[in-house]
Amino acid sequence: MWQEYIGATEVEEVLQILEECGEKARIIAGATDLILEMERGVRKGIETLIDITRIPEFDQIMLDEAGNIHLGPLVTHNHCVASKLIRESAFPLAQATWEVGSPQIRNRGTVAGNLITASPANDTISALMALEAKVLLRSVRGNRVVSLKDFYTGVRKTVMQPDEMLVDISFPSLKSNQRGTFIKFALRRAQAISLVNVAIVLTLNQSKVTNASITMGSVAPTIIHATEAESFLIGKNLDDIVIDQAAELAAGASRPISDIRSSAAYRKSIVRVITRRGIKALAEGTERSLFPYNPILLWGKETYHTEKLTKSIHIDSHTPIHTTINGKEYTFSHGQNKSLLRFLREEALMVGTKEGCAEGECGACTVFLDGVAVMSCMVPAGRAHGAKIMTVEGLAHDGELHSVQQAFIDEGAVQCGYCTPGFLMSAAKLIEERSKPTGDEIRQAITGNLCRCTGYYKIVQAIERAAEREA
Repeated sequence: MWQEYIGATEVEEVLQILEECGEKARIIAGATDLILEMERGVRKGIETLIDITRIPEFDQIMLDEAGNIHLGPLVTHNHCVASKLIRESAFPLAQATWEVGSPQIRNRGTVAGNLITASPANDTISALMALEAKVLLRSVRGNRVVSLKDFYTGVRKTVMQPDEMLVDISFPSLKSNQRGTFIKFALRRAQAISLVNVAIVLTLNQSKVTNASITMGSVAPTIIHATEAESFLIGKNLDDIVIDQAAELAAGASRPISDIRSSAAYRKSIVRVITRRGIKALAEGTERSLFPYNPILLWGKETYHTEKLTKSIHIDSHTPIHTTINGKEYTFSHGQNKSLLRFLREEALMVGTKEGCAEGECGACTVFLDGVAVMSCMVPAGRAHGAKIMTVEGLAHDGELHSVQQAFIDEGAVQCGYCTPGFLMSAAKLIEERSKPTGDEIRQAITGNLCRCTGYYKIVQAIERAAEREA
């Protein structure tokens, strides 16, 4: 793992470290990809992690005077889901970010990180490419702006240099005569990588198309445009025949491979199906019908926030970590190069937090980091410095069980119990956030929590009962 963790508070410091360390240093924000790759030995030779999550105002979503939307490098997927501006003026991105992982993953994973990871299956790339996004890259040598369509050179390869930092993502907001959508097809409804995804943006003059952008993910080494389908749609009215033909052209433009998740032929077929579905929804104005009006974020009552640092921190094996866990202050002299999950279990001895998969899939390690639900297996231990953390041990108060804990007992919502701490944490944050959650909201809140024993019915019933008690 890493040898040094740096919690930066200024961009200039980050750029200087990158210039000095080169390939041995990596910037992290959500770290949902990098930590996993380091654990698996895929990323080797990284000695320094530069955590930028404490740099002020990097998590802002803004609209400039020219009508362009800007995303800072710390804007998470859930920031986009929660943003009225993104939902109203960049709906394909709102839909794409909503489809990513689970609430805990969306609370840590950033849009910038999704772009930089450069997987052709990453959902936000298709949406942002359809929206004609650009990225601003900064180094000690200066700035450069790169169109997203020119940013990728292959599978998980970009034009970024080792000393560069992505500091801004920008794209035009959709105009009143533009409509857009994003459709993902995967093997599960949540916590699943795209088998295929398609983003569509149409400019309309009444019912006639004057411009079209159709981008497709997981069908080629990089995100690609369906150029023939785009050209075909221009000047056309969106009747069933035109929509069918455009969908066929999009399928023909795809170049998928066969792998363990799907055959190439099946992927091509799905491209046709979801492209047709997307264009038809735009023609009928129904593209927003399945998007939640008030999405579950697992932020609780407060808006997303981070405990700030007064100055940057450099943590190595000799630097103590000062943190607050379940309302009590601690200082630790070991475990600096561990994940937060193992740090909590092995150093803080908070063994209620479980390791089920160690790759952000099962949710058994869910904790609250600065008030927000996250997967602790994908957070570096150094992030605990100066932070406020709550584990399942902190749910009970003054000797009384939390209403969720009591409801799990009353409803018999436990079998082997291994996954239960994660469910309790997600449920507790949901009830804090939504006093009377619907059944669908409860199920959405626990999409990041996997139970290998049950059919989830008792778990949902227990959360419903706990919510009734709290109300």
